[in-house]
Amino acid sequence: MKNLKKVLAILLLCAMSAMFLVSCSPTNKDWEDIGPKGKIIIGITDFVPMNYKDNAGNWTGFETEFAEAVCKIIGVTPQFQVIKWSAKETELKAKNIDCIWNGMTVTSERKDNMDYSQSYMINQQVLVTLAENEEKYKTADDLNGASVVAESGSTGEETAQDDAFFAGANLTPVDSQIKALLEVKAGTADVAVVDYLIAANAMGTGTDYENLVISQYKTFEDEEYAVFFRKNSPDTVKKVNDAINQMIESGELYEIATKYGLYELIIKG
Repeated sequence: MKNLKKVLAILLLCAMSAMFLVSCSPTNKDWEDIGPKGKIIIGITDFVPMNYKDNAGNWTGFETEFAEAVCKIIGVTPQFQVIKWSAKETELKAKNIDCIWNGMTVTSERKDNMDYSQSYMINQQVLVTLAENEEKYKTADDLNGASVVAESGSTGEETAQDDAFFAGANLTPVDSQIKALLEVKAGTADVAVVDYLIAANAMGTGTDYENLVISQYKTFEDEEYAVFFRKNSPDTVKKVNDAINQMIESGELYEIATKYGLYELIIKG
């Protein structure tokens, strides 16, 4: 009887251990959700030249065409959904969207909180000022007391928070990177920290921001863009990565990038 009790106790312990391991093991249901419904909901913001609307009101841009091509390969329909950038991870966790595909930088924090595709594009943050003020903000000391703006939840905001160059500045988050440029243009902010892609496409002769310049006195390290998914989404990530590599091999990714003047920024396979 004692031996029987020992055996039963051991069996019970094994069963409980198995249940514990199952409950603690990450499960992936993302492709089970995406595949059967035949569509993937992609979180975006209006971000020229990545995702923006054409004159007919349709979404276009590098990321839009890139996502459409990948979705065609993996057999799902893309549905683009505008999100508030500062709430992007909340939207993803709540399953209001299936991924974020909008020029999103790979950071150590994001690596910990989300799954992500292979990197496909190089970017960097830039410091933007009024052309007449470029010489005024050359050093960290010059920024003491200056007003700095960056998009809330963006890599630009993280940069302005973490880089010692901005230690004496007053940082204010704003709704978008374009809003950051508008603040500098209007003189209500001294400096904006934004993606190079935003600055390069929005500024220049004949644009609404021709009185702004990218500072030559402050540079930041290169960054990489990737597509981000919910944590524990290996099947979805693999399908997307396989499709990206197929597009690299066929040259289709380079063709789309060239169309939007981004070929030099693509990470070559």
